[in-house]
Amino acid sequence: MKGLSFSILFAALIAILAASQTLYVVKETQRAVVLKFGEIVEADVQPGLHFKIPVVNDVKKFDSRILTMDSRPQRYLTLEKKAVIVDSYVKWKIESVAKFYQATSGDEFVANRVLSSRVDTGLRNQFGERTMNEVVSGQRDQLMTELRDNLDKVAQSELGIKIVDIRVKRIELPPDVSESVYQRMRTEREREAREHRSKGLELAEGIRADADRQRVVLEAEAQRDAEMIRGDGDAQAAAIYSKVYKQDPEFYDFYRSLQAYRDSFSGKKDLFVLKPDSEFFKYLNSSTPSK
Repeated sequence: MKGLSFSILFAALIAILAASQTLYVVKETQRAVVLKFGEIVEADVQPGLHFKIPVVNDVKKFDSRILTMDSRPQRYLTLEKKAVIVDSYVKWKIESVAKFYQATSGDEFVANRVLSSRVDTGLRNQFGERTMNEVVSGQRDQLMTELRDNLDKVAQSELGIKIVDIRVKRIELPPDVSESVYQRMRTEREREAREHRSKGLELAEGIRADADRQRVVLEAEAQRDAEMIRGDGDAQAAAIYSKVYKQDPEFYDFYRSLQAYRDSFSGKKDLFVLKPDSEFFKYLNSSTPSK
């Protein structure tokens, strides 16, 4: 009984081992090729459960998803021979499994190394045909599109991969160039500041001169209006005085004399000496009623 159980168990193990050597699974995110003594006998195996001949066949599986190759920053020269540091990356995926295996032996590192060299050459050529302003802003998208299309044709024919996208993450100036650019920009900004300051001083002088002119005009007009008002007031006063004089000349003379005395004695220490036989006393005596 024990011998029979052992035989069954041994047969089951043999069956499992045979199945593991015969069956293989390709995942949804994979593609595969079947090799026979190193040669491709079945290319682009789709996802699912498949059979192979043990020992004779070998299966190579590859990731069919979009992969990213992040390139190291490289130094390029623009059309004006200005150096820039460019950091870029490439999105790619396997298009032809058989061709990819034949070109790289299924090694993604080999594919990335070849792609990196191609991208470096393409970027160097594209940057060398454009100015600094064009590669930074004006024609950056056009540059990426042209490089992607050109590299995609080469990559599909040589490596069996499709270039999905190529992007420049950032463009920087080398440290030595950055310092010179910074100094040039600083000098330019200082020059513009001096120009604006000079224009501001000229404008301020003009405003100040115009304000002084307006002040002189306003003072002159105010003085003119004041003289006119004063002249009109003097004329009205003269008319009033003339009317009063006609009504009572003697009282008018007396009032004018009082006004003159009041103006003369404006201070507390002022003195006024009159003779007893002066006209003033005579007027007072004649004006005082006798008792």
